[in-house]
Amino acid sequence: MTSILIINGPNLNLLGKREPHIYGNVSLAKIEDLCRKRAEILNHEVEFFQSNHEGEIIDVIQAAINTHAGIIINPAAFTHTSIAIADAISAVKLPTIEVHLSNIHQRETFRNHSYVSLVVDGVICGIGPISYTLAIEALDNLLHKENC
Repeated sequence: MTSILIINGPNLNLLGKREPHIYGNVSLAKIEDLCRKRAEILNHEVEFFQSNHEGEIIDVIQAAINTHAGIIINPAAFTHTSIAIADAISAVKLPTIEVHLSNIHQRETFRNHSYVSLVVDGVICGIGPISYTLAIEALDNLLHKENC
């Protein structure tokens, strides 16, 4: 069984309560439950990490090189600001999928750019919580080097 790290950035701990008209009514705990179920079907285990602190996210990304086969990350607001998180992802050289619940390209102009997208293998956005389960499937595909 391979291990996948799922990282969630700032304010995602408030999912279900924070701006439900944008992010929906599903809590982060429910998304984690959906991910566990999908990962188990694909013979993966998942570890979850959420932080409102950029440095903690970078530390977890760097530590992943020794413990995980791949990363799924929703960098949240750090998507648009953090070259440091992008550099950490690039440095560990693990297959990585970026996810967003909302479509960042339909939002405010400052949210249209992602530094993280420049260094990941793929991006899934705009389709709510299923973005995470699709990211698990995409990462599974990358880990097995299959083509869709």
